[in-house]
Amino acid sequence: MSKGGDKRPIVIRRKKVVHAHHGGAWKIALADFMTALMALFLVMWILSVSSDETRRSVAEYFSTPLITAVTGDRGGSTRAIPGGGPDPAHRDGERARIDISPQSRPSLQERRFFSDLQARIERAIELDPELRQLRNQMRFDLTREGLRIQLLDTEQRPMFQLGSDQVAPYMRNLLRTIAPLLNELPNDLSISGHTDSVPYAGGYRGYSNWELSSDRANASRRELVVGGLDPGQLLRVSGFADRVLLPDTAPTDPMNRRIELLVLLPEIAETIRDPGVLGADVPLPEAAVPEEALLPDMPQADVAE
Repeated sequence: MSKGGDKRPIVIRRKKVVHAHHGGAWKIALADFMTALMALFLVMWILSVSSDETRRSVAEYFSTPLITAVTGDRGGSTRAIPGGGPDPAHRDGERARIDISPQSRPSLQERRFFSDLQARIERAIELDPELRQLRNQMRFDLTREGLRIQLLDTEQRPMFQLGSDQVAPYMRNLLRTIAPLLNELPNDLSISGHTDSVPYAGGYRGYSNWELSSDRANASRRELVVGGLDPGQLLRVSGFADRVLLPDTAPTDPMNRRIELLVLLPEIAETIRDPGVLGADVPLPEAAVPEEALLPDMPQADVAE
C-alpha cells in the first residue's frame, strides 16, 4: 500500500471546441429567394387584374425588345408600355440602322439584332415538322447591304420544279412562314434569284437562266405577299442567272440554285432609290480631233464694209 506522500495528482485534459462563425450568407440567400418569390406573385397578380390590351402590350414588348434599342427611340410607341413592341419601328422615316463599313466589324448591338431575327425565324421553322427538315438549306449572314437569308436548293429537296418557276409546296410554306416576321421590320426588302450554270438547249438566245432566275425571284415575291408581306416594302426583285456563285462551289452545284432575301440597310435602300450622278458639272473628255475636222468646209461669206 502506497504512502500518502507518494500520490500523483490526476490531470484531466479537456479539448476546447471552438465553434466557427458561419456568417450570414444563408440569410442573404434566403432574402433573395423570398424577394424573387414575392416579385413573381406580384407580377402574376398584376397580370391577372390587367386588361387584355395591357397584356398584349407586355407580350409585344418582350417579343421585339431590340428594335427600339436599334432605332434609338423610346418615345414613338402608342402602346401601354412606351418603347415596347414593333410600333417605334413602324413610324415613318425610322429604320433599323446597322453601320457596316468594309474595314469595321458589326458591333455587339448589331449582332444582337441579327441574332434576334435569326432566332425568330428558326423558332417559327422549328414549330412546323415539315419546315424543320429545311433548316439545313437556310443560311443567315450579315453583308454590307444588310441581313441576308439564303434559301438553298438540293438534289433531294429542290425549292422549285426542275427548269421552271413553279414553287414546291414546302418552299411555299417556308416563304409564307417567313413573311410575317419580315413584315414586322421597317427596312426595305430585296429578292434575288440565282441558278447554276447548266444551260438551256437554246443557249442564251431564247428562254435562259436569266429569265429563270428572274421568274423564280418573282414567284418567291408572290408567295411572300400571300403570306402577309407588305408589297410596299419590296424595293428590288432581280435575277442573276449563274453569274454570282457561292464560294467554294462548282458552277453546276445545286446549291447555286437559290433565293436570297436581303433586308436592306437604309443607306443602301436610299442609294437604290436615288443613285445620283458623279461629276455632273465636269465636262467629259473629248478626243483629240483636228479643229478643221470639227466643222464642215463652208464657203466664206463676203463681209460688208
